[in-house]
Amino acid sequence: MENTISPNAFGKIAQSLAKNPLGIIALFIVMIYGFASLVTGLGDHLSFSERIPLIYFLVIFPILVLAVFTWLVSFHSQKLYGPGDFKNEENYIKMQMAAAASLSAATMKNPLENDSQTVPNIIDVVQSVNLGMHENKNSSYANHVLWVDDNPGNNIYERQAFEAVGIKFTLALSTEEALKKMRDERFAAIISDMGRQEGPREGYVLLDNLRNNGNNTPLFFYAASNAPQHKQETAEHGGQGCTNNPQELFEMVTRSIIRQR
Repeated sequence: MENTISPNAFGKIAQSLAKNPLGIIALFIVMIYGFASLVTGLGDHLSFSERIPLIYFLVIFPILVLAVFTWLVSFHSQKLYGPGDFKNEENYIKMQMAAAASLSAATMKNPLENDSQTVPNIIDVVQSVNLGMHENKNSSYANHVLWVDDNPGNNIYERQAFEAVGIKFTLALSTEEALKKMRDERFAAIISDMGRQEGPREGYVLLDNLRNNGNNTPLFFYAASNAPQHKQETAEHGGQGCTNNPQELFEMVTRSIIRQR
């Protein structure tokens, strides 16, 4: 007996695949090869010259699909999923909106410095990292970040944005306190200001101390400057990033945490 799929069954399959971008890609491939099979069945009525384009298509198309899929997975993997891939779609939307709202509030604290950052951009950033942040964690510290700042009240909105996607924080007010907490616990990343009561370049004191003792925990500076020379200096000290932009900080830190999984 020939195995066939009824139109109703195919309709249900198509409906389930169309729920996210990855499923749409799969549905498109199935449809293309369905049409190719239909044409192939008419092979007896086609001349050799008429079959050549179809043969080339059947050979080249899988290679193109593989190349595009590899590119998507490598550079845009988080966009291959939709809300339906989460156990609770409502919670997914709430988390996105909470993180975007907090980032917007953080951005508005310094509108002149961050005037190029718009709400649509912020939502894109949150959407791109949200899935990865909620994948299975390999360890207890995977979502735990140490934030070093002698004025933690200045970063309330930023922390709320991170917490909306599942990151928890331990706060430290000084370099000494931060080093003590690093000895007692392990963190997925560190966020630090630069100037504190201890000194105007205390952030580098913390970073140098960690690196000299073999601690390679990713460290990001959230300070007053976003200048290229300060980014370069941060890299020279062994840091992973430097910014005064809350959206850039959110993206850098969350992507660093995702890469560690």
